[in-house]
Amino acid sequence: MTAVDPKPDPGTQAPRPDLALPARAAVGQQGRHRGAPTDWRPPHRCSVQRHVDEGWVASARIREGVLVLTSGRSDPDVLRTALTEEFGEPVVLRTASESDVRQRIAYELEEEVADLAAHGLARTNPALSARTVLSRGQRIGGAIAVLALATCLVLAPGTTAAIVTAVLSLGFLAGIVFKFWVSMVGARFDLVEQVSVQDVAALDDAALPTYTVLVPVFHEANIVADLVRNLEVLDWPKDRLEVLVLVEAEDHETRQAVLDAAPPDWMRIVIVPPGSPQTKPRACNVGLSIAQGEYVVIYDAEDRPDPDQLKKVFLTFDRAGDDTVCVQAALSYFNADENALTRMFTLEYSYWFDYMLAGLDARSLPIPLGGTSNHFRTDLLRELGGWDPYNVTEDADLGIRASAVGYRVSVVNSTTMEEANTSIPNFVRQRSRWIKGYMQTALVHARRPRALVREIGLRRAAAFALLIAGTPLTFLGMLPGIVVTVATLVLPTSWTAPIFPTPVLWLCVLDFLLGNATMIYLTMMGPYKRARFDLMGWALLNPLYWVLHSVAAYKGLWQLITRPHYWEKTEHGLTKTAH
Repeated sequence: MTAVDPKPDPGTQAPRPDLALPARAAVGQQGRHRGAPTDWRPPHRCSVQRHVDEGWVASARIREGVLVLTSGRSDPDVLRTALTEEFGEPVVLRTASESDVRQRIAYELEEEVADLAAHGLARTNPALSARTVLSRGQRIGGAIAVLALATCLVLAPGTTAAIVTAVLSLGFLAGIVFKFWVSMVGARFDLVEQVSVQDVAALDDAALPTYTVLVPVFHEANIVADLVRNLEVLDWPKDRLEVLVLVEAEDHETRQAVLDAAPPDWMRIVIVPPGSPQTKPRACNVGLSIAQGEYVVIYDAEDRPDPDQLKKVFLTFDRAGDDTVCVQAALSYFNADENALTRMFTLEYSYWFDYMLAGLDARSLPIPLGGTSNHFRTDLLRELGGWDPYNVTEDADLGIRASAVGYRVSVVNSTTMEEANTSIPNFVRQRSRWIKGYMQTALVHARRPRALVREIGLRRAAAFALLIAGTPLTFLGMLPGIVVTVATLVLPTSWTAPIFPTPVLWLCVLDFLLGNATMIYLTMMGPYKRARFDLMGWALLNPLYWVLHSVAAYKGLWQLITRPHYWEKTEHGLTKTAH
């Protein structure tokens, strides 16, 4: 894995683009290739997709003409003749592996790749992109609503406040009741695809297709050595396993840490070109543009998937219909017992993956995907436009877009172990981004309500509203609910009656207490399928856990207004628990 000069001497074997291949932006005044001019560009610039489809890329200018790397998928004589005519100068073909050619495409055409990754969805389907926070109609409607509310507060402040409080209280309860209903459905149906050890053992490795693993990393030099080890144990033929570690161009420390970990040849660094927005989905789109696998999966830097997860997913896709676009593996935490926060994190994810997802699937409702361990059919993912780089919960948005065109999501009996947040500030940073992304997703799909109902039906649209829009609204209502409850129970009625009618206050209190009791019950359900009964008592802390969510929700709302596309980075590697 030593550095290779990308400009070979004539007649030599084609170069292998090295893992440490620098981004164009990182080369500076030294030039992109030794002995080559700094302004080298391929003499003919066509679409990234054409290069990928035809399996070639112009790599350097040598004495005989333009050096073109080809994977051999195009007839060499036809390709040489066609490119010589297009370039207007001689072409020298050199054979390279498919992986090498695709990596070189990302390098030579980094501007085109960056543009496609950032603006592909916004250009082809702007109505489904979070690049625009509010549409023109939403801005006008929002302004009218704010003006109407302000007018009502001036003319009838007490009545207006009472109505608004009652509506928010009922909305708070409706969101929780919906989750309770879905979880109860999930408790009755075990829709997780049960792939046995015997099923996996019976697979013929020679018949397996190429599988691409995308791992976006950013400022994570402290954990990428563990990442390399965790992915090395994946049970998949290594000649058909492609791991693309997606490193931002500026992140030299993480890139060097990957190299220092001595990764195998099938694990490659892909430099994500500089650009905006600098988000995880944008990096994933760069990887998707050159991925050669029939299936593609996302893992985070701290993930430790079950070694047989890829084979279990392959069998799940094989058994599922052609309308299954994604198979979701469950997530759990290797540091669950580190402190109270990690225990609550584990309880939350257990109930979500074991009951909520099963219930949503049983009732054919839209499923917001998790941020990692999502396995896709690559062709269908590209058909959907990949990830929205402007949406900071790109996974939830993608799940809704997939549902809108009739695709389904399956769940498999495989788990990826992650690191649960151990510190409250880090937790708030993470959740504020997630909740802001739910707000973005709700705003995007609310731009065309009639089209959404027409595409997915009234029942599924209502479920979308209760889950995607209802979740941030529920968290936003937590702190005001505490204030109203305490005021009702502590303050004399004579103090509160002039502002809020007593029946309204008690309705809010009952809704708030019932909602929190329901979530405690749901959280207690989490440990059952994973036999972590020692965690059940911790579910009583769920109201305090939701206070943290409420703080994060208000931070996310503020960022939606001031920095809508900012990616709040979650720090990893903070745990003191060994894997």
